[in-house]
Amino acid sequence: MASAAAPAIEQKLSRNPGVIGMAIFGVALIAGLIYTVLAMGQDLGSLHVTSAAPFILLGVALFTALGFEFVNGFHDTANAVATVIYTHSMEPHIAVVWSGMWNFIGVLSSSGAVAFGIISLLPVELILQVSSGAGFAMVFALLIAAIIWNVGTWYLGLPASSSHTMVGSIIGVGIANQLMNPKAGTSGVDWGQAMNVGKTLLISPLIGFGVAAILLLACKLLIKDKRLYEAPAGTEPPPFWIRALLVGTCTGVSFAHGSNDGQKGMGLIMLILVGTVPTAYALNHAVSPSQTADFLASSQQTEQVVTKYVDQNAVVAAPRDELTDYIRTKEFKPGTMLALRQEINEIGNEVKSFKLLKLVPTERMGNLRNEMYVVSETLRLVQKSGKAIFSDDDKKVLANYKTHIDLATKFIPTWVKVAVALALGLGTMIGWKRIVVTVGEKIGKDHLTYAQGAAAEITAMATIMTADTLGLPVSTTHVLSSGIAGTMAANRSGIQMSTVRSLALAWILTLPAAMLLSGSLFWVFRKFI
Repeated sequence: MASAAAPAIEQKLSRNPGVIGMAIFGVALIAGLIYTVLAMGQDLGSLHVTSAAPFILLGVALFTALGFEFVNGFHDTANAVATVIYTHSMEPHIAVVWSGMWNFIGVLSSSGAVAFGIISLLPVELILQVSSGAGFAMVFALLIAAIIWNVGTWYLGLPASSSHTMVGSIIGVGIANQLMNPKAGTSGVDWGQAMNVGKTLLISPLIGFGVAAILLLACKLLIKDKRLYEAPAGTEPPPFWIRALLVGTCTGVSFAHGSNDGQKGMGLIMLILVGTVPTAYALNHAVSPSQTADFLASSQQTEQVVTKYVDQNAVVAAPRDELTDYIRTKEFKPGTMLALRQEINEIGNEVKSFKLLKLVPTERMGNLRNEMYVVSETLRLVQKSGKAIFSDDDKKVLANYKTHIDLATKFIPTWVKVAVALALGLGTMIGWKRIVVTVGEKIGKDHLTYAQGAAAEITAMATIMTADTLGLPVSTTHVLSSGIAGTMAANRSGIQMSTVRSLALAWILTLPAAMLLSGSLFWVFRKFI
């Protein structure tokens, strides 16, 4: 593709959005804001707080978290619309609104697995004490570092990865936390979990490059319509079936992006809510009486299963401290299973006495949530470590119990999803052009063909949806950009190496830069918070 956009594309990109489109977006934005404020107000309305300080802190923290998602919209959502714009399948502003709508739907339908997978990378004591100064220092350091790096790379027109940025920020905080308290036994980074996430972020661009290239070559063998492999002529849209294919792939990538990337800020928002207003958000008030009864029955079964694996000579003085230490160090001790059984018993007794989670007294909500969290994480790590060899039947009992206990603590209110979707959409509407131009013009030397756009987006859609199912974060930016590069290589169209070098440099520098930024900010904030 030529280094400069064709005049027709330049004209399209420079047009102001139509009045109707802006009106529709404005109505959706206002409606979403009203719903968010009313839903949050309903959650907080029953609280009896004598000081405005928690609400001020909540407002600042939420503004920062949604700011991260706003900047995320600059980057990743723009990737989904580049192909339909540069193949004239959709007008730019229509494409952006369409993509935003499907991002919104993707966010609303997200499971939360990615959100809480990200959270599990954080130091356990900061999660358990999120309402402390260290907890808030962690949250603000993570978010501000990610915003700074994302805005910088966006300004340079580089499709950097918000996933990489967030993971790097988490690692930076973890390392700083450990270095600042070497004698206190604080934890740093869950390197096992970080490696799993890192492998996904490392492999996904390679998958994008290879699969998109293979898919394009397979299309050439199976589909003989020459129009599919030609660059757009003038400003006319492609034939109907090709246009439908490209709009469909844009829709799929937008939906997948919302369901995966939209979750990255959700987990941190939930930590913010738990830290500032635990009475409303420490436990899931929507758990029904029937679900509570199922949980109590599962709790009894699980206690019996864990008893089989308890060391009869073990003695534990403080069960939760024992489990917290296990989560922090990953060192399985004789008392680990005994502590697990005692905590399961304690949680079951408390839930039984209070009958419903929403009836748990305010002073107990934070403690009960923390007990549930350490039990859930211990179950995950014990089974993963293989230190206790569970039978297949026992694994089913443990999995059922973990599902019930996660329902109580790992939940995301609908208004949080709506707020994140609005932030993503607003960011896309404001900052989409820079990244679209990079993806559409500066990766390949020739103009993007219809088949190349479809192959890259099908690959990105499938990769992101697979990662979402597995609860792993993946970079929409890297997968789609590498997919386009793969199709250019397979088509022998040529690749603009200057852009590839810039993308690779951003990819290499994102982790260390985010780590340095977040670690430094955490150190500074700990001095003042």
